[in-house]
Amino acid sequence: MNPKMPPTMTSSFPLRSSRVWTLALGLVLVAVASLPQTASAQCRAFTKKNCLPIMDGYTLNENYNSAILIPGDQAELLLTFLGGTNYRLAICSHPVLGDVQFEILDAKGKTLFNSAKAGGADKVDFRVQTTQQLRVNIQVPATKSAIQHEGCVSILIGTKN
Repeated sequence: MNPKMPPTMTSSFPLRSSRVWTLALGLVLVAVASLPQTASAQCRAFTKKNCLPIMDGYTLNENYNSAILIPGDQAELLLTFLGGTNYRLAICSHPVLGDVQFEILDAKGKTLFNSAKAGGADKVDFRVQTTQQLRVNIQVPATKSAIQHEGCVSILIGTKN
């Protein structure tokens, strides 16, 4: 019988010091906390390798917008566009996600662009007359597959003089 346990309880393994358990718990928490950073790094690498050619001729802005999504997921992002500027907005996604669709809406909810109606386009070039916030909605198609793969979806925004 373990001397640290009450007489009514027995243990099949000896209890170690609480320091060992605290250290083990700490390591587990660090590993769990680093998962989003690892996913973000993988998404950045995917974007750099696979998506930058879409923006040829445009200067990328400083913001990096991406997410790890699964089939059936939706994402929304509010972006500010400056009046009188030429833009390219591109959606780049991992092929495992299928035909990811997106639409751009104004502040009143009016659809300005819909990739599904544009033949599944992955980018759109446009110019806004006045500075405004636009909403980008992204839809990853659902699947009936038993295995749900996750993949990176990046929103790239560039300007052209």
